[in-house]
Amino acid sequence: MKLSHTFLFVRDQDEALKFYRDVLGLEVRTDAPIEDHRWLTVGPPEQPDVEIGLSHIGPPVPPTDHEALHALLAKGSLHGIIFVTPDVDAKFEQVRAAGAEVLQEPVDQPYGVRDCAFRDPSGNMVRFSSPRF
Repeated sequence: MKLSHTFLFVRDQDEALKFYRDVLGLEVRTDAPIEDHRWLTVGPPEQPDVEIGLSHIGPPVPPTDHEALHALLAKGSLHGIIFVTPDVDAKFEQVRAAGAEVLQEPVDQPYGVRDCAFRDPSGNMVRFSSPRF
């Protein structure tokens, strides 16, 4: 069994695409209309079989939950994503220089990684880590 897709809710798909493609360097996997929605996925060039869906809040989420999800997204209370990179300090400088909101500068963690954290334009936490050992 292998992971193929994971999803993040985003406020604006075009804004999210600019961040994940242009700032983080992910590749567009799929950008296709589906009825009145857009199927938008990106992924790391080194992992062509992994897709990260940048999903607008809508179906299949029930309409009664849309407002609550928008509020949680705006507060940064939804799950984020973690990328492994060979040089977390260089990645930190690159993403910070692009204007992303810094949540945590690079730090050595007691569980064996050096990591840092940002918010994407929608409020999702995006972390980068490098193994220390």
